[in-house]
Amino acid sequence: MGKHLVFDAAYGISYLMTRSFDSLIDGILASYEEIGGINHLDGPNLPSRQSVAAIVEDLQSLIFPGFQAEENLNLSELRYAIGEKVIAAARALTLEVEKSLRYACRIMNDCSRHQDCRGEAQEIVEELLGKIPEIRRKVSLDVAAANKGDPAARSDEEVILAYPCVQAIMVHRIAHELWMREVALIPRMMSEYIHGKTGIDIHPGAVIGSSFFIDHGTGVVIGETTIIGDNVKIYQGVTLGALSVQKQHANKKRHPTIEDDVTIYAGATILGGETVVGKGTIIGGNVWLTETVPPNSRILHQPSQTSRIRQQNGKS
Repeated sequence: MGKHLVFDAAYGISYLMTRSFDSLIDGILASYEEIGGINHLDGPNLPSRQSVAAIVEDLQSLIFPGFQAEENLNLSELRYAIGEKVIAAARALTLEVEKSLRYACRIMNDCSRHQDCRGEAQEIVEELLGKIPEIRRKVSLDVAAANKGDPAARSDEEVILAYPCVQAIMVHRIAHELWMREVALIPRMMSEYIHGKTGIDIHPGAVIGSSFFIDHGTGVVIGETTIIGDNVKIYQGVTLGALSVQKQHANKKRHPTIEDDVTIYAGATILGGETVVGKGTIIGGNVWLTETVPPNSRILHQPSQTSRIRQQNGKS
């Protein structure tokens, strides 16, 4: 077996390769065949992470122009500037949605649903872009809820620029539109992209009402079949999750329903598809809840063990 002395210019060092490069490459190629995990060969590619991330940023800039990047906007040129953004977003997203549709055909081994993937992709993207005014109205209500619900907030502009919940909810409202149109992969890619930036994990399948506020946000998890009503406020570390993670339950409602005007404090965990938190309820911090509670309830964590320790310390 040949030996190769390789010089790494970046680090200024040499090292000895005891196996030929051909053998190394053969091993890597064999792993692709055995394990998979490689993008399509001799066929359409999967949606691109880099492209989807750029599309998310472009769509956010349509919802709040001038807040995502340095832009000199003036009224006389606004139509032209927005027109450029719409065309660029439409072009890029259509390509990625087409890839997604072709992926769905490959997975189902049936293209009867997608006779014209490009045409269907264009239709889906036009529908999404047509929803931008409605998404803007919803996100503006979310911003107002944050400003009203947080004494530290000084203005809507501060909330838009500085609060991670705005980005997370905004992207969720975009991704949810694609999810409802059965676009594979891209809604999850959008959600995970913004999850990485904000620490807030919202599945694109979740249904979220108006004026939604996530205070602080880090560690919040909202599962796929969660339903959240209007004027709901949750704090960091809250999980709205499933009681069972068994694969056979994938198509069932696995996550809770949160009715209007509910507040859920930090660290609370609410699980189960049949669990309903009634309207106007307050869930205290660190509560573990797996059953329905009626409207206007007050559910508090009972640290009984801590209480006993304090009593014991008090007697000693």
